[in-house]
Amino acid sequence: MSHTIQRHHTSVRMSKIVKFGDLIFLCGQTSSGTPFADVVSQTREVLGRIDALLAEAGSDRRRILSATIHLKSMADFATMNECWESWLAGAPAPARTTVQAALAADSLLVEITIIAAA
Repeated sequence: MSHTIQRHHTSVRMSKIVKFGDLIFLCGQTSSGTPFADVVSQTREVLGRIDALLAEAGSDRRRILSATIHLKSMADFATMNECWESWLAGAPAPARTTVQAALAADSLLVEITIIAAA
């Protein structure tokens, strides 16, 4: 069976949403990187962006299969987890990895990449 690959919000560098069969892949989502924004506000902004992209792709947070979270500092791990767990409340927990990473801009504290079912 052949599945069509659908790409949305595509630039030369990447697509924000890629759909293949019943799978949805979101590119890494970051906040707008407002200087002095803390990890709570950045995580909430990222999760809001994820909600919007999943809805556009015909899914939602209950259908997330896997999440990869990049943190600028593991010192923010517990605080980010509080936001994540509050956002997931009532939804099944996906497979997840969290790592410390150098992000694209100094002001970015968190980036989240999602794979979900349609």
